[in-house]
Amino acid sequence: MAEIIENIHPTRMELLGMKKKIKTAEKGHRLLKEKRDALIMKFFEIIDKARSVRSKLIDTIGHSYENLIKAESIMGPSNVESIAESIPGISELKLKPENIIGVSIPRLESVEMGGIRESIGVEYSPMTTSSVLDEAANDFGEVLQQIIQLVEKEEQVRRLSGEIKKTKRRVNALEYIMIPRLKNTKKYIQMRLEEIERENFFRLKVVKRKRTIKC
Repeated sequence: MAEIIENIHPTRMELLGMKKKIKTAEKGHRLLKEKRDALIMKFFEIIDKARSVRSKLIDTIGHSYENLIKAESIMGPSNVESIAESIPGISELKLKPENIIGVSIPRLESVEMGGIRESIGVEYSPMTTSSVLDEAANDFGEVLQQIIQLVEKEEQVRRLSGEIKKTKRRVNALEYIMIPRLKNTKKYIQMRLEEIERENFFRLKVVKRKRTIKC
């Protein structure tokens, strides 16, 4: 006989308890499969978003460097570098956890960056700052935003992937180990109870026959 749960007494109470355990395990198995499928759908949804962000990031970086090179050709590398050093750094990012199908995934707080003239506090003048440099700064601000989005998506993918693996292990453990073991144990109890009933019936017949002979 296939593997059964050890130390089980073949009683009616045990049989009823085993049936309840099987019902609970099958329900848990169904719910875990639904969770696994939902996680996989969300996983691929975020994968698609990450690919889109990565593609946009590559395009934005290329455009940003084009404008930067143009600004250097108009203003000179030293002037561009001097203005770049005057721009303040970004504020600290904050993680905002979000729950997706029971998985805590990070949301990064958006970073707002103004234009080049807002950052260094000067009015636009064609004699001091080229508009191309302003465009480059805004482009690099967009690059930063997209990098943050990409980091966020990739971390979400990593966490969902880990949860999918854990959920799959639980589904497989229920499907191929626990539920078959419970069902085999139930069959074992039923078989033993039937054997006991046959033995009792046989003993009753023997006792009845002996009494008939004595009479």
